Amino acid sequence: MDLIPADVQWHNVVIPLFLAATLLLTWWNGRKASLLLAILNRWMRWITFSLVAAFLSFSAEWFAKPFWTLVLVFFLGWFLIETIYHWIAIKALSQSSVPLFPAFKINPQGEEWPSRKRIFALRQWLKDNEFKSVCSLKATLVSDVTLRMHVFQSHDHKHRIQILLIPQRHGAVNMCFTIVSQTVEKSRFVTDNMFLPFGGFYPENWYLQRKPLARNLMGLYHQHLRRLENTKEVFVDWEDDPLDDVNFQQKTLERVNTDLGFLFPIAQREEFGKITWEGRYRVWKEIWMLNYLGIS
Repeated sequence: MDLIPADVQWHNVVIPLFLAATLLLTWWNGRKASLLLAILNRWMRWITFSLVAAFLSFSAEWFAKPFWTLVLVFFLGWFLIETIYHWIAIKALSQSSVPLFPAFKINPQGEEWPSRKRIFALRQWLKDNEFKSVCSLKATLVSDVTLRMHVFQSHDHKHRIQILLIPQRHGAVNMCFTIVSQTVEKSRFVTDNMFLPFGGFYPENWYLQRKPLARNLMGLYHQHLRRLENTKEVFVDWEDDPLDDVNFQQKTLERVNTDLGFLFPIAQREEFGKITWEGRYRVWKEIWMLNYLGIS
């Protein structure tokens, strides 16, 4: 007598396919470091876990519940497990020595680019559109993790592109683009594709548009230009030193987030950590939005 009812006999084909697809997506994303692949892989992993756990429980008759009820229970169980994991990770980050807004310094080794086809194409696009490299920076998070940033400026000096190289597992490197233009009143129009969870606040005179799924710099740059065309603001040339400006951004973000309650005051951080409870909730919520919907 079959333990699995006839209406769920598809498990012999469907579950192995889901397992194979999950393993393939995990391997592929490790090589490509693609946000879209990562989102798809997370959904596949979540669904596969729910199906496999429900199938094993139903087969062993551990619970006197219908198969699809068990799928739902394990689906929600995965959500609970990931939530606990993220809260532990956020707490560990809050109490660690890892800076949330690291200070950058000049990279004495100059421009270092991974040997990737997409990076060659990116550099060619910058050259074709007359963007000039103005500096190469780096910031150390921990002893073996270093962020590198290349700053480019348009030929009319009105737009800066910050290209952040973020090391990933298996030697992959992900890139984030931040395009910044400054008005005569010192307001900033920022368009970026940052995919790292932040959850904090930005200054009132920063007009930010975040597109985590936009991985193409050309498309992101055109979106930025359209934003500027739809405003009545007057944009001015960049005259600040790029290193000073990047670190000014970092200090401004830390000050604003301390003032608005995302971060504890410096005097309290040794006792409570860096991120307040409200801030941790905001980070947790953004992790879920980014990980499974690609929305910041």
